[in-house]
Amino acid sequence: MIHQFIQNGYHIALDVNSGAVHVLDELSYRVLEKVEPPMDKQCPSAIVDALKEKYPTEEIQEAYGELYQLYEADMLFSEDDYAAFADKMIVSPIKAMCLHVAHDCNLRCEYCFAAKGDFGGERKLMPLEVGKKAIDFLIERSGSRRNLELDFFGGEPLMNFNVVKQVVAYARSKEKEYNKNFRFTITTNGILLTDDKIEFINREMSNVVLSIDGREEVNDRLRVRVDGSGSYQSILSKFQKLVQTRGDKDYYARGTFTRHNLDFSEDVMHLHDVGFDQVSVEPVVSDPNLPYAITEEDLPKVFDEYDRLALRLLDARKKGEGFNFFHFMLDLDQGPCAIKRLRGCGCGNEYVAVTPEGDIYPCHQFVGMEDWKMGSVLDNSVDMDAKARFAKANIYGKTDCGDCWAKFYCSGGCNANNLQYAGDILKPHKLSCELEKKRLECAIMMKAASLDKGQS
Repeated sequence: MIHQFIQNGYHIALDVNSGAVHVLDELSYRVLEKVEPPMDKQCPSAIVDALKEKYPTEEIQEAYGELYQLYEADMLFSEDDYAAFADKMIVSPIKAMCLHVAHDCNLRCEYCFAAKGDFGGERKLMPLEVGKKAIDFLIERSGSRRNLELDFFGGEPLMNFNVVKQVVAYARSKEKEYNKNFRFTITTNGILLTDDKIEFINREMSNVVLSIDGREEVNDRLRVRVDGSGSYQSILSKFQKLVQTRGDKDYYARGTFTRHNLDFSEDVMHLHDVGFDQVSVEPVVSDPNLPYAITEEDLPKVFDEYDRLALRLLDARKKGEGFNFFHFMLDLDQGPCAIKRLRGCGCGNEYVAVTPEGDIYPCHQFVGMEDWKMGSVLDNSVDMDAKARFAKANIYGKTDCGDCWAKFYCSGGCNANNLQYAGDILKPHKLSCELEKKRLECAIMMKAASLDKGQS
């Protein structure tokens, strides 16, 4: 399978199964468009006839010969070696957990998938004993895996910061005994950040997700307090201080764009301008009938804005002002392992979410869907049939994924979004698919441009 596209003057061909990316001249690109596998060593006369009015016959044949060399090297029309792994997806130890220390929030963001912080239920905080049970559960269910990941999540986790600190201390106390290494992350809206919290986060958290949507007027339209007032002025300086004192530890400023700001590249650049060099501004996924929802009719504008953003990032790199935009970060040299390519994030199998009551769900976006509850950390129970179902949820069992050129990069999309907006974890959400494919094209083009200019 080959995917071809032209962007920013580059003629690009992706060999889907091998992952090889080729930047071609215009003639080779046009020749490749006419090729039907398997390739013969000699250029078919039909290709020459189709192109000879614009290109000399000798050049057509020479271009075909170069493409044939790539074909012989299994870098064009390569075989699908991943399908053999589809039936070998096994139930894995749990290595990552999203710990919902707060089903409450001091903001009421309009687009919040968590029903503005309470996940459709009662507002509550996680007791310390539940947090400890979650750590015990993760240690036991992780088997021989040494490196474990735990994300403090909400709602707003800083509303239960004492429990966050005590859970971290408890987990650290168990590391040596059980030969485990915990890597902590926290996601925060920043309202409750103080110097002591910043110091603790920068010491203990391997990663921090800072929720901010971009320009003040954009952020404050939907990211509002309980009284309806905006949050931008309350959080910006706190986030800046956290980043400035964080050293080389990971973080990113994470925003959401909606139909209200389809010029979202302005928000990405704004976040860079105010001091953030790790940025993720992602499209809202929501009911298409909501006023802020992105719909199919918005896609041309969104695609144009991704193109614009890619060019702006390339220009920033030329000036030595480059920064990372999460959705354009793509490893074309090695890429993820086969299993990661086939089933993605590990939701419901390697990764679970735990509520303040100790209930286990496949991930944070399934929380509140009672039919998807998988067990409880309080009695160390987990539904192994459910784990097996998620273990086998891969691109070869997902509707339409098999014929999609982007399948090895998106792994069939988000299972929770698929369920909520397409009705089945195995049925990809089409709008998300289209957005993912556009981002991938931009990322591939940027890599081509970097190599072309000798940039890193």
